[in-house]
Amino acid sequence: MSNVDNAEIGHFDRLAKTWWDPQGEMGPLHALNPPRLRFIEQACGGLASKTALDVGCGGGILSEALATKGAMTSGIDMAGEVLGAAQAHAKQSGLDINYQLISAEQLAAKQAASFDVVCCLEMLEHVPDPGSIVQACFNLVKPGGDVIFSTINRNPKSFALAIVGAEYVMGLIPRGTHDYAKFIRPSELTAWCRESGLQEVSLRGLRYNPLTKSARLADDVDVNYLLHCRRPA
Repeated sequence: MSNVDNAEIGHFDRLAKTWWDPQGEMGPLHALNPPRLRFIEQACGGLASKTALDVGCGGGILSEALATKGAMTSGIDMAGEVLGAAQAHAKQSGLDINYQLISAEQLAAKQAASFDVVCCLEMLEHVPDPGSIVQACFNLVKPGGDVIFSTINRNPKSFALAIVGAEYVMGLIPRGTHDYAKFIRPSELTAWCRESGLQEVSLRGLRYNPLTKSARLADDVDVNYLLHCRRPA
């Protein structure tokens, strides 16, 4: 419970009712999901029949995508209202997803080395101790399994686009969604991964176009980026 920012939880809980509206405040997250899923599928060599965990699942956009690809999916989050929205939408969609209100560290203590794939997307920049989440992801994935992170780089360009542009100029996401000081450089994330025991496999950028409201994978990691790691067998 110590690795939880109550202000962050409250912010996302207020968005629970509109989480699944692709034209609403979480619209950019819906647009980011297809290229994120492609990256995960390629990194893992497919998802069918694999056990997958979505850490910081929010309303379940990624969790449902993993499940539709054939993964036996679990999702965890500490925002109760948002998790309720995830459970309701999965039921409506006819998907069997195991959602739990539990932290990554707590689940790792209960279910170590239980998952083939562990995803932690757009979550590290919202907790007090992201390194602790990285360690928990290592503990949760099976030896030889894959871990995928995504977060936002910390530099003047990411400040201009992800905060000033997205939150204040264009209003793409609610104000206060991000704190620049919590953005994470790739070098910082890869260092935490090495310290945990994870091995870096690949790094890709993720670019969002606000005019077309679409996203794609890119070589540019200046703003959003994805990191694929693997736990040694």
